[in-house]
Order: sequence, then C-alpha cells, then structure tokens
Amino acid sequence: MASLSIENLCKRFGASVAVDGLDLTVQEGELVALLGPSGCGKTTTLRMVAGFLPPTGGRVLFDKEDVTRLPAHRRSTGMVFQSYALFPHMTAAQNVGFGLEMRGLGRAERETKVEEALKLVRLSHLATRFPRELSGGQQQRVALARALVINPKLFLLDEPLSNLDAKLRAEVRIEIRALQQRLGLTTLLVTHDREEALTMADRLVVMESGRVRQVGSPRDLYDAPQDAFVADFVGRCNILLGQRENETQFRTANGLVLSVDIAPSESKNANAFALRPERISIHPGAKGDLRGSVQAVTYLGSQTEYHVRIGKEVFVVIRQTPDASEPLAALKPDDQVSLQWDSRAPRLVPQTSV
Repeated sequence: MASLSIENLCKRFGASVAVDGLDLTVQEGELVALLGPSGCGKTTTLRMVAGFLPPTGGRVLFDKEDVTRLPAHRRSTGMVFQSYALFPHMTAAQNVGFGLEMRGLGRAERETKVEEALKLVRLSHLATRFPRELSGGQQQRVALARALVINPKLFLLDEPLSNLDAKLRAEVRIEIRALQQRLGLTTLLVTHDREEALTMADRLVVMESGRVRQVGSPRDLYDAPQDAFVADFVGRCNILLGQRENETQFRTANGLVLSVDIAPSESKNANAFALRPERISIHPGAKGDLRGSVQAVTYLGSQTEYHVRIGKEVFVVIRQTPDASEPLAALKPDDQVSLQWDSRAPRLVPQTSV
C-alpha cells in the first residue's frame, strides 16, 4: 500500500470550477471519505487521483512519487465503481481475473489469485455465475474482488453502496470496512451518505463547491463543526441564525433567546446556533423556560422524532422511543411541551467559512 498526497489540485471545465485548490494527505492504511452534496467535486477529485481525468493544476503523489501525468493503467489503483461495471458475458471469476489477464499473468497464477480474491469476499461458491445470476450485494463483492486482486497501491471507492437497499448497504459497508482494516488498504471513498462516511472513515473531508470545508475524524466533525454547512451536512442539526447576546445567551433572528455556555473566543464571528437533535430533552406540559407546541411526531422504530415550534422557530428533537406507559409516548400534534439542554451542548459557528 502507498500513501496519497494531493497538492493544490484543480479542475476546470471551461468557466466552471469543479475542484479548487484541494490539499489532502491520506496515510498508508487509512480510509478517508470525501463527503459532500452532488456537484461538490468529490468524484472529480477521485477520477483525477485514478488518472481518468487530467487536472488543470496541482499534483497527485503516491508515496511521494508524482503520478499526475501517468495514465490510469500505470498507477496501480483498484477502483470500485457506483455501477459495479461488471462484464455481463463473463462469470464472476472471469470478471475478477480480467485485470490480471490484461497484465499478462499466466493462467495458473491468474486462477490462484482469482480464487484467493473470491475467497476473501466470500464468493468462492459463486465463481461460475454470471452477473445477472447474482444479487446486488454479490455483484458488489465481485467488483471489490476485481479491484483487490491486482494488489493495488491505492483502493478507490466511488459511491460503492448507492445501488443497494438500506439493509444490504449497512451490511456491506461493515464488510468493506473490516476488509480494508484487515488488509491495511490505503483507501479514498467518495460518498454523499453521511452515515456511510461516519461509520466507515478514519477521517472525513467535507466538500462544497469544489473546496474543502473541514477535515477531521468523524467525532471531531460531528461534535465540533467549524461552520453551519458542516454541522448540517455531517448529521441532523438544528441551525438558527442570529447573534450572541452575552456570555450565556444567543438571540435568533426571530427574537428567541437561547442558553449557551461557550467561551467568547470560540464564537468569534459566529452567527449560527447549532444543536444536535439528540441533545435536547423534551417534557410534556408547559413548564420551563422554552415552551412550545408539538408540530409533528414521527416514529422511527428505536427512535422517535418530534418537531416542536417555539415562537417562530422549529426544533427537531430525537429521543429513544419511549415505552407505551411513559408520558412522551402519548404526545401528539398541538400538545404543549418544554425543551431543555445542557448549555454546553450547542455550538456557535459562522454560517459559512468559505
């Protein structure tokens, strides 16, 4: 495996800037996720790293070796595409062995490596099946085996789970992460799915409009976002614009005063109040400083989501689903409630840092 360094990488399509001066280092054996909305430049970045797109400027280095001008087939990268990109007329084993055949490996060595790769993804028993005879999850594992069999320096994943249903997606991402850790694969993952990024990555790179907003561990970005965009994109978040009144209060643009406990230096230039829904307590009845009415109650199985209007502001609250005998279980729209939170739970952040 190799380390990856991206230096001031840029890509323009005419007057449109897709990637604007991106700098990033991925250590050997690390999984880094590029996370952001459609059009933010994450897939363009991945394709430049793979060699499928020439950059307008900047450099790509594997183990400090400049590969910016090398064609894709000379970069020793293994890539898993969103669409799997399996050959329909080839069996699973033939698909996995195709890259080895193109590299001129003999039949005996090729068959040994294919068998090892299929065993790695638990598909040895399906080696002779065609893609049409495999489920979505099985096709994805064939694509993984095909990328791994060439022993790549860098493992590239382009939204690899987006075509799977929710249950299968959760299962396969655990498999990919376990495989990546066991083999020590240096991996760059592209996704717009925050849950996928949070559960799989060692570090996240949040992108927007071709630029990096913040880089850090999943916990760092979730607990300490640098701006409102990151706070909202990395996880559900109540974000209210306004300004800090004093050491312990924030006043929203609609005049609602909220409690905070953040050092003034941490909230310099901050004009947004950010609070995670699970860090809010909700209490039936109109007792407390923050009183309002329930707008909606959504049952999510293990959790229940409440939308509560206080003045002109609406808060989303997520709590563990209460037992039927608890007062919270009886809440319905228009019921009066009060909200509370630890004053250290909110973050005061700028609306944008770009």
